[in-house]
Amino acid sequence: MFRPKIPTMPQPTGLITPPAAIEPTTAIQHQPTTTPVTPAPAAVPARPTVQHSPGAVVALVGGGTAVVLVVGAVLVSMLLAVAITSASVAICALVIRSLLNSEAKRH
Repeated sequence: MFRPKIPTMPQPTGLITPPAAIEPTTAIQHQPTTTPVTPAPAAVPARPTVQHSPGAVVALVGGGTAVVLVVGAVLVSMLLAVAITSASVAICALVIRSLLNSEAKRH
């Protein structure tokens, strides 16, 4: 009962394709042509390089700073809301406990 059981897999569970038959081929030699070979055009980069002007860099930095400040303000306000809520719940608990203790002492 407490010994680990190692699963056994007698056969694979996935789809198995039989190996493809390989047929021998013969090499065919072509005669060279007399037409001139044109060189291939130079490779064009897949993505063009983006150049930023100084104004665009300043705008990007300013936008990033604004985003960081806004996110920071939202997080701080959420933390402050949680702190105020927990403090008010603690005060309510103290008041209710005081009321129950004073009520119990009167009897």
